[in-house]
This record gives sequence, C-alpha cells and structure tokens, in this order.
Amino acid sequence: TKVDGVDVFYREAGPANAPVVLLLHGFPTSSHMFRNLIPLLADKYHVIAPDYPGYGQSGAPDHKTFTYSFAHYADIVDGLLAQKGIQR
Repeated sequence: TKVDGVDVFYREAGPANAPVVLLLHGFPTSSHMFRNLIPLLADKYHVIAPDYPGYGQSGAPDHKTFTYSFAHYADIVDGLLAQKGIQR
C-alpha cells in the first residue's frame, strides 16, 4: 500500500475482528523475521507486520526527499494503521 507516497509492504494474518498485534522489526531486518511467528498468532489475533521504508519489500525513496529517521518511521506506521482503521 502507499503511505505518504511511499510503497509500504506489510504481512497480515488473522481475523479482522480479533485484537491487533503489531510486529515491528529491528534493524537491519524486515517483517520476514516474523514468518514463523505470524502463523502461531493468527488464530487468535489480527497480526500486522510492516516493512519500514528502505527495508524488506517496502520502497526505498531517495534520501534527498525522504527523511530516514525513527520519528518518520513512526509516522509511516501510524499512517498505515490509520488507513486500515486500526486504533488500538
């Protein structure tokens, strides 16, 4: 999906009406690190695991036009959750 003009890849599993578990990867990894955990959680939870811009399968915008910072990553994740209607 696009968040603030950036292609953001995310893995999603589980019932849409279940409690949400957000899995955020570390550096320099991606949501791929959760490939074995997601199926274990998906029977009881709605699991979302995004790739930050510049990591995994998300887009890697030019550093001249995109600020690669923790704060900006937080904004991107917040935007993704807002698009999906997730508040909690």
